[in-house]
Amino acid sequence: MSQSSKKMKAHERREHILSLLKQRGSPVTGSSLAEEMNVTRQVIVGDVSLLKARNEPIVATSQGYMYMTDVKEELAYQKTIVCQHGAEETEEELNILVDHGVHVQDVVVEHPIYGDLTAQLRISNRRDVKKFIEQVNSTNASFLLELTGGIHTHTIAADSRDAIEEAVDALSEAGILMKN
Repeated sequence: MSQSSKKMKAHERREHILSLLKQRGSPVTGSSLAEEMNVTRQVIVGDVSLLKARNEPIVATSQGYMYMTDVKEELAYQKTIVCQHGAEETEEELNILVDHGVHVQDVVVEHPIYGDLTAQLRISNRRDVKKFIEQVNSTNASFLLELTGGIHTHTIAADSRDAIEEAVDALSEAGILMKN
């Protein structure tokens, strides 16, 4: 940690956060930013909120903060699917999707008071799935699907329509996909 980061003023710190997020193509955790800048994670949360208020396209994913210059348009096909299962089947659901070459962009549940609650997931492989499940378990957090009796949607994306359809078929066979 450099001396300059210890003496950084709030506006300088926010610009540094913005610069770091723009440079990295992968998520950066609030904890790692806090450690690097010698502040608490809560200070980083506040800084990121202020950056978002300036219309900076920063999203908080399950893996950390990301600066969204483009929404990964290299994945040509997207689909929204509706699923229903218990929390204990989440890992199976996500593994089925990534095993078919599908990226899980988000999860959405419909809350009776707040409306649609969306969480950015950005899960694309088994390592991401494992990390996500470990995070939920280690923090004793609840899955959003627990608010809605297991009903939720995912935006999924892939390089081919076939990959999406094969993943959807596999979810259906596993009894996870809700059908019309």
